[in-house]
Amino acid sequence: MSRSNLISRALKMTKKYSLPKIIFGTSSLGNLFVELEPETKNQLVQAAIESSREIPVFDSAGKYGAGLALESLATGLKALNVAPDAVKISNKLGWKRVPLKGAEPTFEPGAWVNLQHDAQQDISYEGILHCYQQGNELLGDYEAKIVSIHDPDEYLAGAQNDAELAKRKQDILDAYKALMELRNAGKVESVGVGAKDVSVIDFISDHVTLDWAMFACSVTPLIHEDSTLTLLKKLAKQGVEVINSAVFNAGFLIGSNNFDYKEISRDTHPKEFAWRDKFNALCDEFSVKPAEVCVQFSFLFDEIVSVALNSSSPKRVKSNVNLVNTEIPDAFWQAMREQGLLSIAP
Repeated sequence: MSRSNLISRALKMTKKYSLPKIIFGTSSLGNLFVELEPETKNQLVQAAIESSREIPVFDSAGKYGAGLALESLATGLKALNVAPDAVKISNKLGWKRVPLKGAEPTFEPGAWVNLQHDAQQDISYEGILHCYQQGNELLGDYEAKIVSIHDPDEYLAGAQNDAELAKRKQDILDAYKALMELRNAGKVESVGVGAKDVSVIDFISDHVTLDWAMFACSVTPLIHEDSTLTLLKKLAKQGVEVINSAVFNAGFLIGSNNFDYKEISRDTHPKEFAWRDKFNALCDEFSVKPAEVCVQFSFLFDEIVSVALNSSSPKRVKSNVNLVNTEIPDAFWQAMREQGLLSIAP
């Protein structure tokens, strides 16, 4: 990629897409790591609505708080008197609410705080339809018009042998058959896929006509494998829009010791910390913020049309919106390459 092409890509951010440049995550509405007050949850929804220049898109899932995020989102929207057609909701399907029988949920122990329900995975033709219907029930006056399968890569990774892997692949394709029927019937507007292991997105895109794909932890200044960038081009040829998520590698690139949802240290991952030290020094030199760089890196690729950002602070929602409109000097990207911090060539 020539330097002029990289600059051109960075300047093509005014191109119109069906998805907005920022999509609002809702995991904090489901009590992820901390239980927010109901008023704070409503303020998060309000901040997203007020910060949007176009119809806002919220990304949620039945897995988030065993459906609590969907309920909290609906409560916040209703409190603001937001009309159902004035907002778009994405529901990642594959987990359904079930009764809580123990002291804490059986899924992702320790991650979700003070839940009143449990969640159970159900990826199949009938299962995904049930998840879709239950999700809309939890949303009340609102409906999910954007749907996908939640973390199909993790579902496949749970296979114990080749036979089970083949069955699970078929389960996923059967679930997508159900979603295609919903789309063909006009009940949903678009069908997508999201995964951390983008090879699963590659597999699904060979069998399903997708509208969009969400990459997680895969296109960041630190992590951008050639195979991932090749997949971006493949999806573009198929007319699939790409949403980039976990653009901070789960917080590591902006100061956290959590790297792709696992805690690391300088002793166990010296290369990652050395990279971040050089990255922070370069950001200081050019007076840019690491968060701005991570978000704007997404838009160096024409195939990426949106970023999905989460927040547990209403004040930070507006700053997240500002991140998608910040301009990074071309000289910064050039310096990143010269210092060996980028594997793509300016």
